[in-house]
Amino acid sequence: MDMKDLFERLLILRSPGVGPVAYNKLLDRFGSVSVVADYLNASSDLRDSVMREIELAQQLNIKFITEDDSWYPLTLKQMKNHPPVISVRGNLETLSCKEFVSLVGTRHATGVGMRFVSDIAKSFAEHGIPVVSGMAMGTDAAAHNGALQAYGNTNTVAVLAGGVDYIWPLENENLYHEILERGAVISDMPVGFVPKATNFVQRNRLVAGLGNRLILSEADLNSGSMKTVQFAVQYGKQIYAIPSHPADLRAQGPNSLIRSGAAILCQGASDFFYDGSDAKIKEKKCESENIILDKIGSVPVSESVLADIVGKNISEIKQELVMLELQGKIRKNDLGYVRV
Repeated sequence: MDMKDLFERLLILRSPGVGPVAYNKLLDRFGSVSVVADYLNASSDLRDSVMREIELAQQLNIKFITEDDSWYPLTLKQMKNHPPVISVRGNLETLSCKEFVSLVGTRHATGVGMRFVSDIAKSFAEHGIPVVSGMAMGTDAAAHNGALQAYGNTNTVAVLAGGVDYIWPLENENLYHEILERGAVISDMPVGFVPKATNFVQRNRLVAGLGNRLILSEADLNSGSMKTVQFAVQYGKQIYAIPSHPADLRAQGPNSLIRSGAAILCQGASDFFYDGSDAKIKEKKCESENIILDKIGSVPVSESVLADIVGKNISEIKQELVMLELQGKIRKNDLGYVRV
């Protein structure tokens, strides 16, 4: 990359009041990055600040990707007012994948919801499709962790609200370093930047833009995840939603999208990766779930006992149990599963 070009682009973007919209207007008016940079006549302090950012990025092995770079993801470039420059830490090749899936939901996810998200994320990563999320607690972490269970080193992309070197939340520090090893962390914020509340909306915008499709897990109606869905709708993405128990406030987001027809019902990885007749698959799955449901009553029964009863191994019935629990038909306690 031409260092002079990078310096001038960052100088424009780090100037007060200049974001993607103003950046594009300035380019339209003056015709080139160099002319815009000369016109802004940045102070020596700002120039020094940009140079320090570039030097810090070099020390931390952080790469800057401009919109003209071949590494810049096509899905992001198709967004109106996309970030002219993003910073990337980790495996740059992750961004060259042809397809991405965004997986989002509440930070206060249920255990069952997180297991379900993790399983779906793993399936996408196994099929060479990196999972995009925001590295928050709850659903985001489950999505990243699930993707990291698959073989490969282009499994997931974490979009941060701060600089790519700023780990937030701190509880996800280990997860952050795992993503660096087998995926990528990206941001449009300056290296070293500490995020504010408003930056998370911009983060959600990029999460929505990067994925070819978006899957929503548990989320209440006023959550940041629902804002991410709104962005995805604006960008023409295909929306899927995982249903949840209607008595839980975290079900309001996905259930409302399914009811209104704004989202396609997501019942698991089989919605995306099995060939042949979907009707036959769903019919077989429903039949399997009903057999399991018939064996659960008011007395708790463990997974191992259920597996013996229906003649399957535990891993084969786990997905059915998760779906039945999401549907509110069964509940798990310390002793096993009971019918609701």
